[in-house]
Amino acid sequence: MTAFDETPNREEVFMKPHAMTRRQLAASVAGFAASAMLGVGKTKADDEVPFSAGTEKPKFRAPEHTCDCHFHIYNSKFPAAPNASLVPPDASLADYKRLRERLGFERSVIVQPSTYGTDNSCLLEALAELGGSARGVAVVDTSVTDAELKRLDGLGVRGIRFNLGRAGATSVDMIAPLSKRVADLGWHIQVHMKGDDIAKNADLLGSLPVIVVFDHLGRIPQPDALDHPAFKVVRDLLATGKAYAKISSLYQDTLDGPPYADVGAVAKADLLAAPDQLIWGSDWPHPSPGKHGKPDDAQLMDLAAAWAGDEPTIRKVFVENPTKLYGF
Repeated sequence: MTAFDETPNREEVFMKPHAMTRRQLAASVAGFAASAMLGVGKTKADDEVPFSAGTEKPKFRAPEHTCDCHFHIYNSKFPAAPNASLVPPDASLADYKRLRERLGFERSVIVQPSTYGTDNSCLLEALAELGGSARGVAVVDTSVTDAELKRLDGLGVRGIRFNLGRAGATSVDMIAPLSKRVADLGWHIQVHMKGDDIAKNADLLGSLPVIVVFDHLGRIPQPDALDHPAFKVVRDLLATGKAYAKISSLYQDTLDGPPYADVGAVAKADLLAAPDQLIWGSDWPHPSPGKHGKPDDAQLMDLAAAWAGDEPTIRKVFVENPTKLYGF
């Protein structure tokens, strides 16, 4: 019989206090408190992470210093940009920390979403709270001052994002001039482009003086993604060390649905060509989940590890490549 089995029935304690001494009552109350601290009576909701399906931990055990290289925070106290086309519900840093605990990783890269345009206030608040375990990717336009770029650098920002998959604050013609301005800071640029636009802008992307990071494996359209011209553009840039690609948001371009074998073929081909240039990101809180619904973050992490395959490549994807790119 366990110690919890010996604890008096709840009704006996609270409905018939006259049958117990004060010392017995105090001991019983303490027992209930200890039970609560140890998780007795814990409900399924206690294990749930908002915006994430499932409650199980990944089968894959994340190595020390694993980094989630792509997530967003949404907080309605910060106003959305007037032209924002996507305004998700609040997804707090406290909720994200529950994801961290569930998946077992330590480091994070906060990415400015299109919702807030060039107002990086929400990102910077979260970045300050996470401290040295986090880095940021901001959004700016060509009006940004050098003083502001240096300020952002001091606050942990390590790159700027061009979200061209959705109308917003940036455009293709800003990529070249802003790339030159952030090069001296050692920053990279992150591009969210659909595959057709990557193919169309191949010469531009190959000519930049900074590293290019492709969101979501380059958003290569399915089916026959490996035959799409954008796949070769991304793969060639990865192979020369001029780019990284994020194994993230698998659900946006899949036609198969979970476990995303079609997108997995792209990931595995990239990993084979350039294992030093792939990184993993949760894309929590999954603002564009596609037609297959809210994903299971544990499954997404397990898939990235399975596609990486061997232990050295897993360490590169989850630890070593992010450490180098973001300067942890």
